[in-house]
Amino acid sequence: MKTFFSPNIDTKGRLVRGLGALVLLVGAGFGFTVSLWLGFGLLAAGIFVGFEALRGWCVMRACGIKTRL
Repeated sequence: MKTFFSPNIDTKGRLVRGLGALVLLVGAGFGFTVSLWLGFGLLAAGIFVGFEALRGWCVMRACGIKTRL
């Protein structure tokens, strides 16, 4: 399990995921005005993508799926 969470993306991938997390978190702020479920869904996704960016880890790559970044 330790190798599953080992860093597997470079600086460019981390930057893209960090910006994606920021977009999701801002979207969550607007989503809460529409629906609590939408807001919590976007918040959870933003936190997870932020974790990926900070850790340098991508869940899709860890599962064997090749990504471009």
